[in-house]
Amino acid sequence: MNVILLIIGMMVVTFFPRYLPFVTISKWKLPNFVKKFLRFIPYAALGTLILPGAVMAIPGFPWAAIAGIIAAILFSWFRKEIILTVIVSIFAAYLVLYLSGY
Repeated sequence: MNVILLIIGMMVVTFFPRYLPFVTISKWKLPNFVKKFLRFIPYAALGTLILPGAVMAIPGFPWAAIAGIIAAILFSWFRKEIILTVIVSIFAAYLVLYLSGY
């Protein structure tokens, strides 16, 4: 019984901080600069989750990950195609690993 109450309490504590801003902000007309700023938040959050793991994937040799990240940034800046960006990024990381003899 205590476990069920704990799960219900965690559900309530998690639900309301997400629900209340959604309900209140959906009624407002946000300025364009705020909308533009909010569009970048998912990318920033994703970057903070992926970047440390990518750089530390091969201990002592972060250059392959750095090359892949730079290739992905540059390619996506010009082409905006996610599948090709992933392929180019993987190829750049592989090329650095291959050329370094790793």
